[in-house]
Amino acid sequence: MAPTPTIEQQSVIDAYLTGKNLVIEAGAGAGKSSTLKMCAATTRGRKGLYLAYNKSIQADAAKSFPPDVTCKTAHSLAFGAVGRLYARRLKAPRMRAFDIAKALKINEPIRVNDLLISPQMLARVVMVTVARFCQSGYTEITNQPVPRLTGLDDYDTMAVLRTVVPPLAAAAWADIRRTDGRLPFSHDAYLKIWSLSEPRLPYDYVLLDEAQDSNPPVISIVEGQRNAQKIIVGDSAQSIYGWRGSVNAMASFDGVRLTLSQSFRFGEAVAEEANKWLDLLDAPLRLTGFDQINSRLDELPDPDAILCRTNAATLRQAVEQMEAHRRVAIVGGGSQIKSLAEAAIQLKAGAGCAHPELFAFQTWGQVQDYVEQEESGSDLAPMVRLIDQFGPDEIISLIEGLAAEDRADVVLSTAHKSKGREWHRVRIADDFPEPKRTADDKPGKVSAADAMLAYVTVTRAQFVLDRGGLAWVDEYTKPASETAINNT
Repeated sequence: MAPTPTIEQQSVIDAYLTGKNLVIEAGAGAGKSSTLKMCAATTRGRKGLYLAYNKSIQADAAKSFPPDVTCKTAHSLAFGAVGRLYARRLKAPRMRAFDIAKALKINEPIRVNDLLISPQMLARVVMVTVARFCQSGYTEITNQPVPRLTGLDDYDTMAVLRTVVPPLAAAAWADIRRTDGRLPFSHDAYLKIWSLSEPRLPYDYVLLDEAQDSNPPVISIVEGQRNAQKIIVGDSAQSIYGWRGSVNAMASFDGVRLTLSQSFRFGEAVAEEANKWLDLLDAPLRLTGFDQINSRLDELPDPDAILCRTNAATLRQAVEQMEAHRRVAIVGGGSQIKSLAEAAIQLKAGAGCAHPELFAFQTWGQVQDYVEQEESGSDLAPMVRLIDQFGPDEIISLIEGLAAEDRADVVLSTAHKSKGREWHRVRIADDFPEPKRTADDKPGKVSAADAMLAYVTVTRAQFVLDRGGLAWVDEYTKPASETAINNT
């Protein structure tokens, strides 16, 4: 028996049946997937395309959407169209920076003041620039800005790189577009190539999920389907991947705007906590808790999940939980932490490394100096200090000793990796800093990025939420004239 839609869900269904484009703001746990399935079920025979955010969401959707809806990720569509032509290159062995530099004819180092940029280092900057282009909305690689990279981000170095890198990036992109090219070829490369071809798809309507963190090439593909109805779904308050090039498509698409505010994930206590952050964001909706779930706020000595802001805090929590003889899992397996520790071993040996955050350094001492002396190194500093405290070999051993999630006593995650997940009992770690207070001792401004990340974090809890490092939001639950948010 089909579920009975809520009033909000019925409004979405009715609007869908008009054939107009829709933009649906769906709050955390508000049943957006089930709503989309209800829409699809009302027009059997219409060919639909559901664009999923990742493979696991796509697999789940394929089991439950009607058969006349094709459920794909953008990458799987692009692979079928053009990616298969590059299948051999996708399977090619890793290419050393030395060989990339040679292929691009980068033969001499560049000196900028006291910094010597080797051919290998410059080759890596070029390939990062190409990678950013593949994730961008630019149609010409010469328009792609050279990214600011750790250790290469001072004014003089960036001035030189902005002159040197663009023609090299153009040469690299020309190689990548060839099926017989030599340079490394990524999945984002064939998605970009397909997007630039302005494909027309054989569907009557397109459902774009998680639109608040969309890849610009995907947005371009969806916008190009001029004869198809477009249903854009997401939660603007969960737009947390702007730092890696994602954009909030909810803001740019035209259409009838509707909301889904009834959460089915948690009860009123968690909804009220989420609404504090939505208030700060001046978001277009406020959540209502599910009356069949009795959620509460409470301290949790033994939570199911602990959510952290940083990898460094995740590692520290892992050490603490293991010392308490609890089996620990980390969402994603801790691969980012392990790769940083492995890079530290290489740098301690003076061998340089290929780590995307550390390739500009030749020794670990240079990394230590950078994080202590440069403001731009502040994000990296906690992890560097933990590597110095525990040693990289011990950290690698810890990561390799993690349990699988289904066998763990506690699951650890960064807030970013927790997106899309839920647990019964969640504790928030203490590394979510409260904004610095003003000179007259009033609460400081909360950045929009921090408020969005906090909203995502607290809405992972179903039954019990230990607010921990985010309890300071109570300082901001005062009259609007006394609170502040910084949208930068």
